[in-house]
Amino acid sequence: MRGFAMLDSVEKRILVIEDQRDIAELIAMHLRDLGHRIDCVHDGTRGFEAARSGRYDLIVLDVMLPGRDGLDIVRALRIDKVATPVLMLTARSSELDRVLGLELGADDYLTKPFSIPELQARVKALLRRADMLASGAPEAGAERMEVGDLSIDCIRREVRLRGQPIALTAKEFDLLAHFARNPGRAFTRMQLLDAVWGHAFEGYEHTVNTHINRLRAKIESDPANPRHVLTVRGVGYRFADS
Repeated sequence: MRGFAMLDSVEKRILVIEDQRDIAELIAMHLRDLGHRIDCVHDGTRGFEAARSGRYDLIVLDVMLPGRDGLDIVRALRIDKVATPVLMLTARSSELDRVLGLELGADDYLTKPFSIPELQARVKALLRRADMLASGAPEAGAERMEVGDLSIDCIRREVRLRGQPIALTAKEFDLLAHFARNPGRAFTRMQLLDAVWGHAFEGYEHTVNTHINRLRAKIESDPANPRHVLTVRGVGYRFADS
């Protein structure tokens, strides 16, 4: 049954890279219901060339593809500085693929089989966030924050540590900015999933742990004894008070 959704006011171009043609057409049909223009590619080699063209506002990318797999594609896109949001599709049993995809630069993921309303909701959230970034507006709160030796610029999405630029992935930046806007407040992993990833599903808390560890490795002088992103036992994490 086709999902119910209100048409978005602005048409976006979405690239679906999925080798199973029936799944690709199902995805395309329901994203067209949102008022978007959809192109489908069924192998990784052609999919990568289309993705790096810069013609698309969003890429829906399967992990298992002939020619070039999805993990390799998202890695290569980020190396080439292609910032187009990527929604990865993974098999339910492939937890490693999901974690690797996020670490390599994917913005979100769905496990197969997925529901149509969930697919549409994830796509809407990613497009909305991309529009906010393109407009130059921070998602919430202050445009620039100074926290100890950290400088966080939400307009430029840049972070400096003692004056030196720090390379963060999109989700690492979003996580740091969310913490910095709420110093001293403890968040559960589920709350962080909802605030930063736009959803909170039980069993995916490892995604938060992975990003916390990577963020600490980049912004903490001693990641084993962090000064900024602190663990709250039995709860989750909090950002140190300014």
